[in-house]
Amino acid sequence: MSSASTASIGLGEEYEEVQRGRRKKGKKDGGGSTEAKAVGSSRWTPYALLTPGFLWLAIFFVVPTITLFFTSLYVGSLDQGYEFVPPGEWQTYVNALQEYWPQFLRSFLFAGLSTLFCLLLAYPLAYFIAFRSGRWKAAMLVLVIAPFFTSFLIRTLAWKTILADDSIVVRTMSALHITDVLSALGLTEGQRVLNTPLAVVLGLTYNFLPFMVLPLYASLDRMDPRLVEAAQDLYSSPLTAFRKITWKLSLPGVVAGTLLTFIPAAGDYINAELLGTTKIRMIGNVIQDQFFVITDYPTASALSVMLMLVILVMVTIYVRKAGTEELV
Repeated sequence: MSSASTASIGLGEEYEEVQRGRRKKGKKDGGGSTEAKAVGSSRWTPYALLTPGFLWLAIFFVVPTITLFFTSLYVGSLDQGYEFVPPGEWQTYVNALQEYWPQFLRSFLFAGLSTLFCLLLAYPLAYFIAFRSGRWKAAMLVLVIAPFFTSFLIRTLAWKTILADDSIVVRTMSALHITDVLSALGLTEGQRVLNTPLAVVLGLTYNFLPFMVLPLYASLDRMDPRLVEAAQDLYSSPLTAFRKITWKLSLPGVVAGTLLTFIPAAGDYINAELLGTTKIRMIGNVIQDQFFVITDYPTASALSVMLMLVILVMVTIYVRKAGTEELV
């Protein structure tokens, strides 16, 4: 048999093998159409998993928020009845802002001070847990969240004992003349700390401190310590290495922690109710009284809507100025 005949036979066999392979592939594709449809239908799985969350937000956030807004447009009283005023009539908002703007400013001031104190206290603690705690890391994290095992109300009431006039804390502050300095700044009244602006800020700082520690720890724990070592090898001072490496890499935690602290602190009313007086009420106290004591629902709703809008604008500006949207 010639070489040409042998080559042609080989090519024919290869051609038949290719055809058989194509037929087998066609059968598999035909038989697997159900499987392909099943895979295609799985694209709806993420939406199905998100549905319960969306329903929860719609029922317990979106609907109440819309209801709150329309309630703020009513005029009248609970005894005489309410009359709906179409959008465009914002007199309730104007009156509420004119009467309660000091409480708004006080709330943002107290929330800002407590957020600053939380950051100053939480950053060293989070840094130590992330880089220096060793095998005690888990135990220290448990201690950070341990206050959540106790009621928010009980934790706040405990500060009435801590800041009492005859407590060791206040007596030590008086002996060191710290209360004199604080009184000059308007944070305390003479040698008294309880029922003063300082007591409210301290209560807010204590109650929301874990919300600052945990995001900071999460950011610092992800950081590679070799980056700081490399900076030191390049003759960078510890302060410069912290400012250019550690601080910048922990900014997502700083942003998340400040938001998680400032937002609930601005609307809090428990600390001002228990640790303050009627002269240092926050906007949360005003809203509570308008809803449950005075029963002026339109004014309470208007104050709530304005509080949410102001916080939303402040948060948006803050996140953009911070230069990061990675809040985890």
